[in-house]
Amino acid sequence: MTDDEAGLSSLRVFDSVKALAFIGDLSMGQPTDHSLRTGWLAARLAQAARLDASASDTVRETSLLRWSGCTANAAGFADVFGDDIGSRLAMLEDRLDWARPLEALGGAGAVLTPLARIHCEVSGEVARMLGLSRATEAALRHIFETWDGSGLPARLAREAVPVPVFVVALAGDLEIFSRMYGIERALDLIAQRADARYPVWLVEVAARHAVHWLPELERALPADLDAELTTSHMQQTTSAELIADVIDLKLPWMTGFSREVAATAATCCARLTPDKAAHARVYRAGLIHGIGRAAVPNGVWNLSARLPESAWEKVRLVPYWTSRAGKQAGSLGEAAELASYAYERLDGSGYFRGARDQALTLEARVLAASVAWVALRAARPWRAALSADAAARQLRDEVASGRLDGEAVDALLAGGAPVARRPASSAPQGARLSAREIDVLRAISRGASNKEAARELALSPSTVRTHVESVFRKLECSTRAAATLKASAMGLL
Repeated sequence: MTDDEAGLSSLRVFDSVKALAFIGDLSMGQPTDHSLRTGWLAARLAQAARLDASASDTVRETSLLRWSGCTANAAGFADVFGDDIGSRLAMLEDRLDWARPLEALGGAGAVLTPLARIHCEVSGEVARMLGLSRATEAALRHIFETWDGSGLPARLAREAVPVPVFVVALAGDLEIFSRMYGIERALDLIAQRADARYPVWLVEVAARHAVHWLPELERALPADLDAELTTSHMQQTTSAELIADVIDLKLPWMTGFSREVAATAATCCARLTPDKAAHARVYRAGLIHGIGRAAVPNGVWNLSARLPESAWEKVRLVPYWTSRAGKQAGSLGEAAELASYAYERLDGSGYFRGARDQALTLEARVLAASVAWVALRAARPWRAALSADAAARQLRDEVASGRLDGEAVDALLAGGAPVARRPASSAPQGARLSAREIDVLRAISRGASNKEAARELALSPSTVRTHVESVFRKLECSTRAAATLKASAMGLL
């Protein structure tokens, strides 16, 4: 990515956080304002519990980002439960049989501990990359710990767990249970978790005030939620690339996809118009065009056969959810609206609107061509990656059939299609990786096991394992998802 492109992606941290909250809510099968509502309740609970201003800000930031690691372990949830989204929904709603699939796999602790570790490490890393406080990073790294020590991944207990973790957990339960079962049943369920999930004194605070908070929350406007949840750290600026990387973590074979679409679209657009505002719009749109993928279970994306109609119905809603995200994400609104046209086609055969002809702006046509090009050049579960020549021929065929815009495709392919370049970012000291370590990291970031990476790179599995351990040590992480996120930001993938 060029320096100019880096400027195209700048936005307020709060808008980035809200976009990540939206993605997290989709990943958990929740309404798309769940994290915002949880944050509002958590802020009220922190105030009533007389937490100081710093801890209250940690509560706000943690509540919005607590699901930011959901895309990172989606593949693991899909492997265990079949449906990564449905299983999380059942878990949050406290359905009696949600853990039944775990019995044959060694029990909940054995299965969920590595998944929790992935989630916590990635969400903590997200907070660090956004420049949020160390307290927020620490809370997110322990977000599934409990008062009685039965939580995950480290089984910390009582005062060893940051207090904001308990505040956010209780507020989240209150938001979900009151919505699902009503306030009385919600308070009963929360009382049952007292002295286990969270301390008794915090449950008593919630019990005194929740009956007043919930009606007030229902009357709150989006602007009221924003005012309640914005902290000074979230007034700073960041870049939208982090959103793209979190999106792509959901499916390992899509590592780097959104960044490459963004760079391709911006370069293509620059060949068609000198309007730098247009370049900025298509670049941002390329980064976030996949937000809605979080709403579709991994099992659908990983099918190697033709999608059944029931699955297509979910896929067609991907750009719809991306458009919805724009309504909530402040300065990303314009880019999200453009991004929601990524799968429209000139002949009206695209989705989700079925828009056609003049309803598609030049920027929308550029984005559609760019998404198609990058996808064709990458391997997918249902096909191998196409060569540049084969992909170009397919784009030309799409133009001939009236689906893609000829001018956009000509500009995209002029002089060879662009390749995304990524910026270096702050990295742990001593994070310089060898060329071989980068090769191994690229392989495992796309979902390869150690044995598969060894075959691909003509190395022994033990050598690959040694390289993986070295990468983790240098990047100061312990999971592949966190290594992928860090390496993407550093420009190594």
